[in-house]
Amino acid sequence: MTFEMPQFALAAPEIWLGVMACVVLVADLFDRSKDSRIAFFLTQFTFVVAIWLALSTHWGEGVQHTFNGMYISDNLAGLLKASMAALAALTVGYSRDYLLQRDLLKGEFFLLALIALLGMFVMASAASMLILYMGLELLSLSLYAMVAFDRDSRVGSEAAMKYFVLGALSSGMLLYGMSMIYGASGSLIITEIAATAASGQNGLLLAFGMTFVLVGVAFKFGAVPFHMWVPDVYQGAPTAVSAFLGSAPKIAALALFLRLLVEGLGDLHAQWQLMAIILAVGSLAVGNLFALMQTNLKRMFAYSTISHIGFLFLGLIAGTDEGYAAALFYAISYGIMSAGGFGMIILLSRRGFEADMIDDMRGLNDRHSGFALVMLLLMFSMTGIPGTVGFYAKWMVLQALVEAGLVWLAVLAVVFAVIGAFYYLRVLKSVYFERLEDPMPIEAAMGTRAAMMGTGGVVLLLGLFPGALIAVCRAAFGL
Repeated sequence: MTFEMPQFALAAPEIWLGVMACVVLVADLFDRSKDSRIAFFLTQFTFVVAIWLALSTHWGEGVQHTFNGMYISDNLAGLLKASMAALAALTVGYSRDYLLQRDLLKGEFFLLALIALLGMFVMASAASMLILYMGLELLSLSLYAMVAFDRDSRVGSEAAMKYFVLGALSSGMLLYGMSMIYGASGSLIITEIAATAASGQNGLLLAFGMTFVLVGVAFKFGAVPFHMWVPDVYQGAPTAVSAFLGSAPKIAALALFLRLLVEGLGDLHAQWQLMAIILAVGSLAVGNLFALMQTNLKRMFAYSTISHIGFLFLGLIAGTDEGYAAALFYAISYGIMSAGGFGMIILLSRRGFEADMIDDMRGLNDRHSGFALVMLLLMFSMTGIPGTVGFYAKWMVLQALVEAGLVWLAVLAVVFAVIGAFYYLRVLKSVYFERLEDPMPIEAAMGTRAAMMGTGGVVLLLGLFPGALIAVCRAAFGL
């Protein structure tokens, strides 16, 4: 096997992340400051350069395979990587002061975030099941450690253990499915697997492998009935970790689905469509109905995530490029909204107090009308109110379903979206219509405030001018 420089150049984003992870690790050894500022700023610099590298290396360069067909460079990889790096930068930006107040700010946190993003990047450009699994494990192992980052928290340790055990089980299912697909196709390369699926050879073995793969992917998404870990992990992990967990890794899970089930097993769409419909409807029902009963904001966001994953699955179920573009737009939009929701909890929290109950949002408008407006934008967008980015995300998915002839599924999705509006509006009721006798000023650092207002600005801009992001998502699928 020969490797030429152009091959390594295509993998520049991954090489950059790997090198900078080592640099951050070494730099932190010599940083004596309590706030790990060197590691923090190096990490944020790494994310920004990674965004530029992802777009300059992959976007507009056509489809290129390298490393013996195991690595793919295309528009989709560029957009996936740029969006994941941007969300990682946002959530890590939220995390610094939160972790510092709780004596949890260590260079290892930033190292884990970089390794997790490296795993996501590998998944986005994987053209082989081996590379896909390697990226997935890089991501998963980093997330297990991040969830357990507060070693003195019993709830956090319990959540990490549950996440680890169920994650190991799902990885086993995914690996078992991949082994069946390898047995049926005789190859690990996704393009060769697609050729086998198109030929109809070993159809039964491929179908069994596809089933196990779909189960593993559903767990990574947190779709029903493989959602058991989501509420406990979101609540038990430090809020900074919950913010990270609820944003970029969801786009990575979408990358796994697109690369393996769409590009590799797209000809078996009719077979995995029914299973995906069950996952989607179950997620919409359980997510929205259980979210209605929550008083803890982090658990509410967890069940909300499950319902949004159901909506995302609807775009994939359509089985068209328009549907896949809608799912990608939905994943990016939801990642921004989720980061903003957890960011608001971080903003209102302080040393010794976690603002993770819905009642903790009471009187936010009296305390700071600007942050109340950001919360209004976030909740309206998650609901899907017209004029918000969440509305356009839902509209694109519903449009793809109708064009695919799945009108009944689109109607069902609208019904569950209306049910879901209740718990989002309940948060806004606390923000605007419940008063505090003695409103306390918000004690958040300037960086956290800036990140929060920036998130609100992005949500507002995407709601007013969604065309650019929609066009980019469509271009990723050649539309």
